Amino acid sequence: MKVGYFAVGIGPFVDPAVIKLIATTTERLGFSTLWAPEHVVLLAEFSSRYPYSAGEFPMPVETPINDPFTTLSFAAAVTSKIRLATGICLVPEHNPVILAKITATLDHLSGGRFVLGTGIGWLEEEFQAIGVPWERRAHRTREYIESMRSLWAGERSSYSGEFVNFRGALSYPKPVNDKRIPVWFGGESGPALRRVAEYGDGWIGFNLSPAEAAPKIKKIEELLKAAGRKRSDIEIACSPYGKPITADDLKRYRDAGAEEIALVRFDMPADPREIVTQLEKMAREYVEPAAKL
Repeated sequence: MKVGYFAVGIGPFVDPAVIKLIATTTERLGFSTLWAPEHVVLLAEFSSRYPYSAGEFPMPVETPINDPFTTLSFAAAVTSKIRLATGICLVPEHNPVILAKITATLDHLSGGRFVLGTGIGWLEEEFQAIGVPWERRAHRTREYIESMRSLWAGERSSYSGEFVNFRGALSYPKPVNDKRIPVWFGGESGPALRRVAEYGDGWIGFNLSPAEAAPKIKKIEELLKAAGRKRSDIEIACSPYGKPITADDLKRYRDAGAEEIALVRFDMPADPREIVTQLEKMAREYVEPAAKL
């Protein structure tokens, strides 16, 4: 069982010194993955329902949120082992040809440590601000990921779809590991779980206790079988998000089928010494016991 840390590049953790401190400390303490969130903009007023925290966005809309790819590139430069993941990238808000270049570059610079955690978005007003249609964003996401995989793998790549079309495109550098970047999906709905099973490399489930995670993981396994895929084709991570857990819950997550737990700390102190103290405490309570499972 592995334990990741969520999140860096948000709130008080947007400054370079703090990013460096968290990245180097989590790596030293044996955390498996460092997650960075994404919102291009938040809105002063919106009616979209946040999928967690009882529908309420958990922080002021003025909260700073770094670009995750820039943040993770910075973290890559000061680390050598810890996996770096977006949690999550709002794929349909991006141009996929540009996103393929950005992600391949990050993977190349990090030595193949990057995971593209993805989702289709929940904030309709953000899509409106960017100028991307909210409708059919799930299909748009699938085409974007298919076309990015073509650009990552092919010497000369072509793709023809409803939203993406190019022929004979050359995109370099390539990702490090077999010209592929792992694509994980967030989301706990039926359609989100089908995306994992049909064309994902992993799943990051949020706001789930072990008991809540178990039936969703079982559903993913059923969908994988129906899609002609194996359970070993994907990785599964879960985050308790705001739910309190104990070290005993690590075994329950493992028994439910999770391979990684992503711990969220929105209340981390701003003082650098206290950040290290809290991360060391988290390592003792969760990272070290998880390594023994």
